Amino acid sequence: MSVVNWKHHALIQPLLARGPQKEQEINKIFAGVTGKNPGNHQQHFNDYLSKINKELSYVQFELRCCRNQNDGQVCYGVVNNVSDEQSKLGTKYSTPQIALYRGILEAIVQDARAKGYISIIDALNIRLENQLPTENGSQSQDGVPPALRNFSMSQKEKTVNELVHDQWLSYCTDGNVGLGVRSFLDLRSWFRNNDVPFCAVCNEAAVKAELCQGEDCSVRIHNYCLKKKFSQRRSERACPTCGTPWKYQMPKAEAVEFDGEPNDSSQSQPHAEPMQSQQALGSKRKKPPRTSRTNDAEITGQGSHQDSPSSVDFKRVTRASARSRVHVHTCKILLNYYTIRVYCLKTEPTVYLGS
Repeated sequence: MSVVNWKHHALIQPLLARGPQKEQEINKIFAGVTGKNPGNHQQHFNDYLSKINKELSYVQFELRCCRNQNDGQVCYGVVNNVSDEQSKLGTKYSTPQIALYRGILEAIVQDARAKGYISIIDALNIRLENQLPTENGSQSQDGVPPALRNFSMSQKEKTVNELVHDQWLSYCTDGNVGLGVRSFLDLRSWFRNNDVPFCAVCNEAAVKAELCQGEDCSVRIHNYCLKKKFSQRRSERACPTCGTPWKYQMPKAEAVEFDGEPNDSSQSQPHAEPMQSQQALGSKRKKPPRTSRTNDAEITGQGSHQDSPSSVDFKRVTRASARSRVHVHTCKILLNYYTIRVYCLKTEPTVYLGS
């Protein structure tokens, strides 16, 4: 009975067909075939991946996990562990295309600023003949193959687009090109063999990382590793090697998300809002008496305050003034009534008597 069944095939098939996948997609596949959440069943998820790797090892393949240094997301992919002449026959890229990729790769990893990318102009202007070492290790100047000499600029641009589509490269902002997630998965041993500086936190190749500002210090740390390291309030924000203070500012939202302890400023905020509301109410109470139109509106039943003596006194004043106004209006109505009555008696008594 085989150790691997259809549940394992459901994960291997999309990785082989579509290439590296993000962690969210892998978790969805695992939850769909097993009915379990990887976050709550981590041991079962690890055993699930171990069984797949055990079977893939017979054909020199491996299911590997890494972080994409461009955005910090975790990705999974199937990689080849053997780089012999037979495995090179399976590539779909030509010799000039491979030489162009190698030139872009070396230009990115050799950048002392560790930006993790180069401009697209620099990528297209890479000399392919410099990627052909001789037997003693020096670069060949004579006998350049015609395929490299005749590789046009349009062919280079088409190759870059193809490498981006296959996730060997990736387009960055402002017309730059960097390494893709497939390069981070497959070239782990190549990074170590070519002495690429590693991150001081996760011990992975620091192709795109932050540099220590200390003199004669070559420490590099990934941006996502800095967030994890400096998110804790008690952690010292300094270089782990030379002790130089690390100039890194944690955004407030991320600091609250990673920090398990409450912040002093956040504790004072809930008390600040009631104080502001009380001051606002006090300022409203201290306003001078409103005009007669406003008082009439208040008489008709609009909002009233019953919690302070000043508001009660203000109501008494308005009610007294309201009574006086009612008396005045009543007198005016009666005066008009009697005026009309007298006028009717003098001019048209029949109209008044019949009414």
